Amino acid sequence: MAESAPFLDRLIHEPGRLAILTVLSSVASADFVFLQRATGLTKGNLSSHLAKLEEAGLVEIEKRFIRKKPNTNVALTALGGERIAHHWDQLERLKRLSEEVLRDE
Repeated sequence: MAESAPFLDRLIHEPGRLAILTVLSSVASADFVFLQRATGLTKGNLSSHLAKLEEAGLVEIEKRFIRKKPNTNVALTALGGERIAHHWDQLERLKRLSEEVLRDE
């Protein structure tokens, strides 16, 4: 029996959000400027993606002041960690299935 197709989470699969979650999965937390540099997103784009991820419960956003300057810190939630790990597993599964199809041809 053929294996079912992998499920790719559309919220996570969007390139900007996938980049954000991937960066956050490798650090305890990151500030807005670090995320902006790491992902190459504009301020507005990053803000928009973070709002969607926060609304879904995948990230926690903490706004604070450091030496009188505003600072936005972002961390992956437990749910966010589970969902990004599952997403990468699904991508790996898709890759394996593609390789099997090519091998069987």
